[in-house]
Amino acid sequence: MAETIDIIHEESFRDSISTITKEGKRNYITPKKPKGKLYNLRTWFSIAYLVIFFTLPFIKVNGAPLFMFNVLERKFIFFGVTFWPQDFFIFAIGFLTFMVFVILFTVVFGRIFCGWACPQTIFMEMVFRKIEYWIDGDFTQQKKLRAMPWNGEKIRKRTIKFIVFFAISFLIANFFLAYLISMDELIGYITHPSAHVGTFISLLVFTTVFFFVYWWFREQVCLVVCPYGRLQGVLLDKNSIVVAYDHKRGEPRGKLKKEEDHDCKCTDCKEDGACKNIAAKFEEYTRQGDCIDCFACVRVCPTGIDIRNGTQLECVNCTACIDACDDIMLKVDKPKGLIRYASENSITKGVKLVLNRRIKAYSAVLMLLLSLLVFLLASRTDLDVTLMRTSGMTYTTLPDGRLSNLYNLKIANKTHNDIDFSLRLENLPGEIETVGSNGLTVKKGDYSHLQFFVKLKKEDIKNWKTEVKIGVFEDNKKIKTIKAKFIGPEVYN
Repeated sequence: MAETIDIIHEESFRDSISTITKEGKRNYITPKKPKGKLYNLRTWFSIAYLVIFFTLPFIKVNGAPLFMFNVLERKFIFFGVTFWPQDFFIFAIGFLTFMVFVILFTVVFGRIFCGWACPQTIFMEMVFRKIEYWIDGDFTQQKKLRAMPWNGEKIRKRTIKFIVFFAISFLIANFFLAYLISMDELIGYITHPSAHVGTFISLLVFTTVFFFVYWWFREQVCLVVCPYGRLQGVLLDKNSIVVAYDHKRGEPRGKLKKEEDHDCKCTDCKEDGACKNIAAKFEEYTRQGDCIDCFACVRVCPTGIDIRNGTQLECVNCTACIDACDDIMLKVDKPKGLIRYASENSITKGVKLVLNRRIKAYSAVLMLLLSLLVFLLASRTDLDVTLMRTSGMTYTTLPDGRLSNLYNLKIANKTHNDIDFSLRLENLPGEIETVGSNGLTVKKGDYSHLQFFVKLKKEDIKNWKTEVKIGVFEDNKKIKTIKAKFIGPEVYN
């Protein structure tokens, strides 16, 4: 019966999450400030990440943003290349390729993206959390401050923290908006705020959302909102590399014993009743694992879990527990790596990463999608042309005996330069007459609509539907050939 109770107690973490109390209320996680080699490496990576994030909106290629995701106008720019709705199939293939890559990456490396490159983790742990440590102090001081009645010190710290958090949230919201509409548009909104009241209100709404996330919601984003964390249980297997506790080495756990607590049985090292070689004999006579049950790994966890219970939904692979455990192991004169990046099979069976059938299948699909994506990008033209006959109209007989059809032409210029076009018939002698203009100019990154007549001789029309080929030229260089049907009389002899 006692063993059953112990098992239930050990497995109780699976029935609840650390961010919710037994009463169902929010349990605020106050992690200890991490320190160590991996934390320093993450800090430098985050600095580079933030520099790139706040710099990219200012970078332009041929006068256009390097990246822009204008959902409202359905205009997307990647590395200076503009994608329009006509390129949606390329975008769909690209998104599918990215999803397969995420799946494959997770199968092999677990949630390393969450801990090192996810914007939520970067901003929360490397920006807002660091500011919180600076204003409120480390975890013990934060707990005291939270339990403290409202006095001058608490009001002052909360006010400073509120203003700083809201200001940074406002800055982040502005830069996210810059990725949507371009930095030039954003600066225009800032310099003329009265003309863009609606945009300013929307900006304040997004600022409030960001502020709410980093002030109150925090790790709940990873636990409740993010779908990637939910997929972890499906994608990970025993060969996935995750932040893992070496239970074979660490168990059974036990408190670190003092020298006088050890009953040394050796007879050749006694001196005044004390063992001279107690450090070397420690493991032999205590008969316990390397884990001294100090809870250092739990205190630094930003989601409040105990990594010694195994891979859990809440773990974002931030490596804070690795640094904390390594620090303790050095202090007790034991090798580092009790908690480390490893797979379950590497711990239990001592095997390295195995390329199983699932990894091979995902890799094959990924290579096929990448090949298709490269082909689509290479064959993609900078000009998208849609030609249609004007609906509701057939042919018209001209005074000189020729027949004419009216067409509508829609051209999307995907380049960063204005382009002048001309149209020429390729497979039949005839004439093209534009409506209202003798030429065609399409502004950079814009659309242009044109109506024109195609005039053909009767003797050149053999059927009631005749295919005509029209070449689109720029400076006498053919860019594209478009086809259309020319409607004529039903029978000609």
